[in-house]
Amino acid sequence: MSALTFILVVLVAFIAGVASVVDERQFHRPLVACTLMGFALGDPTTGIMLGGALELIALGWMNVGAAMAPDSALASTISAVVVIQGHQDITTGIAIAVPLAAAGQVLTIFVRTITVFFQHQADNFAKTANFRGIELMHISGMVLQGLRVAIPTAIVALISSDELTRLLGMIPEQVTIGLRIAGGMITVVGFAMVINMMRSKALMPFFFLGFIAAAAIPATQSIVPLPGGSSKDVLVALSTPAQFNLVAIGLVGACLGLLYTQLNPLFHKSEAPAVAPAAANDLDNELE
Repeated sequence: MSALTFILVVLVAFIAGVASVVDERQFHRPLVACTLMGFALGDPTTGIMLGGALELIALGWMNVGAAMAPDSALASTISAVVVIQGHQDITTGIAIAVPLAAAGQVLTIFVRTITVFFQHQADNFAKTANFRGIELMHISGMVLQGLRVAIPTAIVALISSDELTRLLGMIPEQVTIGLRIAGGMITVVGFAMVINMMRSKALMPFFFLGFIAAAAIPATQSIVPLPGGSSKDVLVALSTPAQFNLVAIGLVGACLGLLYTQLNPLFHKSEAPAVAPAAANDLDNELE
């Protein structure tokens, strides 16, 4: 790994760590963090695929009040480095991300406990109207959260790909299979939680139509080896004529949903309270 790549990896991890507590720009979400990691490591395609898989797991993860969600930032950055730099498959990244998210949750609670000191210092600065000191305390707390993700990611990034592969090979196969199964179950649970929050009787038909359309699309590609070629030489061929396109169906579905919400009167009911009729006032009659 070159020096520039290492700096970009650490920078992305630092930004993801800060965003995990700010919860504003969503850079800590797996889809964003893994994609940025993919660009930094020179393989954005794998980053997007891994981020999409991890995003399904983390759909229901969010910090609400004092409740700490599993750390998606640490899980995303380290798993992206392991998959891309260690030349591992996506399932391995998912298996690694699940325990990393749990470990990151404990780590972020520990760091937040430390930042209580900065909060008290900010209160002392507020008593003397020292706005510069207050800003410095806020920035210090965010820097600690960024380092919480950047330092472990930098340590993993410094490991060579061969050594990383050897370390992953030391994990028992039973453990890896169990983590993969757990990752798949968490994906279903996270997706179900989002559907439960977003469900609407008026929009559920579009949801089921999307699943039916996706299931009805035939397989459009298959990978077959080239005749007379080596095992690495493959040819992507159309097994059946492509009748549909997922992107096109998604765009058509979005247009239909937008049209439906614009034309359905259920989405345009006025919530303004009814105005009571004005009471009779005899003062107007006296002025005549």
